[in-house]
This record gives sequence, C-alpha cells and structure tokens, in this order.
Amino acid sequence: MLTADLTGKTTLVTGASSGFGAHFSRVLAASGATVIAAARREDRLQALVKDIEGAGGRASALALDVSDGEAVRAVFEQVGAVDIVVNNAGVVGDTRSIDTPEEEWRWTYDVNTHGVFFVAQAAARAMIARGAGGSIINIASITGLRPQAGSTAYSSSKAAVIHMTRSLALDWARYGIRVNAIAPGYFSTDLNDEFLKSDYGQALIKRVPQRRSGEYHELDGALLLLASEASSYMTGSCITVDGGHLCAAL
Repeated sequence: MLTADLTGKTTLVTGASSGFGAHFSRVLAASGATVIAAARREDRLQALVKDIEGAGGRASALALDVSDGEAVRAVFEQVGAVDIVVNNAGVVGDTRSIDTPEEEWRWTYDVNTHGVFFVAQAAARAMIARGAGGSIINIASITGLRPQAGSTAYSSSKAAVIHMTRSLALDWARYGIRVNAIAPGYFSTDLNDEFLKSDYGQALIKRVPQRRSGEYHELDGALLLLASEASSYMTGSCITVDGGHLCAAL
C-alpha cells in the first residue's frame, strides 16, 4: 500500500461505508492520519473502524447524509476543523434520459453535487475559523469530462463537481485552502459492478487503452498527492486516473 506522512492530520471521508470511501479511509489511516469515516450505513462504518484500528490506525465512525445541509453543518460544529476532506459520497443515476424520473434526477444531484458543496462549504468555514487552511479533495468522474450515453444525470452532476472544484479553489485560495478533484475512470464499486459486468460495460472497458478497469490501489497516488503537502502549489486541478480512456477516440 502506497503511503505518505500524514501524521497529526485529521481527515473526513464521506461515503466511507464501501468502495472508494472505505479504501481511501484505510490508505489515509495507514499514512498516519486520524480518519473520521462518514456515511449513512453506520453498521458498515463500525466494521471499517474496527479494521483500521486492528491495523494500528486511528478512526471513528460518523453517521451522515451529505444531501442534508443542516446535518452536514451540525457535523462540523461537532468535529470542528479537519485538515483533509475527501468528498467521496455519490450515487449513480443511470436511467435513460428520456425515462429519468424527477425523483432520480433530484436525488442524483442532491448527493453528487449539492452534498459535495455542503461538505466543502462547512469544512472551509471551519478551516477559515481555525486559520490553518487545508485540503479538500472532491471525487468526480471522467464522465464529468466526457459524457457517457445513458447516464445524463450522473455525468452532468459530476461535470458540476469539476467546475465547482475550480470555482471554490479560486474563492478559498487566499485562506490556504486547496480544492482539487480526482476523476476516476472505470473501477468496480458497489454502485457499478453489475453494469461493468454487462455486455455494454465490457464493451466500454475494451475501449480503454489499457484494456482493463482500474484497481483501487491505482488511485492512491493521486489521493496522497492531494492530501499531502506535496501538492502545496496545486489548487483547482482535476487529476484523471482512467487508463488513458479520455485519450481514446470517441
């Protein structure tokens, strides 16, 4: 496992109950950070915390629905300023655009876009009050840079995250707050595992220049770069980790 020296840092990871969020929590804890793992599924969080502590790390669980702005603000009133935020919570809205119900559209944006803003805003307010800055890492997607047919809600919500990242970076640079994004390509998670196993999903993977989907550990370099002082002069950046997918012809 790739690590960096994050000793003495506190990090909040949203969507930490599974997938990227659980993996990011383990990587950050292994690098010396104290991890606050947040998600709606608290039972899974407790298992994650036990796992991290069993490996010698420090972690705690926090029930949180990022789409609830009031709940997000209450969390930061409770935990105060953190040094690193990994804005990872997300859902997949994959109904064809012609058939997408209003409820699915709103829920996709409530979590993927509004939730990212609520968490970033509350974190930045706490960082500014402390006067020490910090790093906010938003998890976007390559579909926010190049849309994928059949996922208008998801793709557009992630495009909003990328543009939001750049805008917040401009707003908060003066406070020593860095805001960057990671845009993963195709990685198997709880949200998309069945899709990637489908004929259509397999066809998409064959179009990736490396001819495969990603492994979680292949996100560690980007994560630790943005979490650490190694990226002290980076803000408003979006790092793609996609096996060259965006370079491929449409």
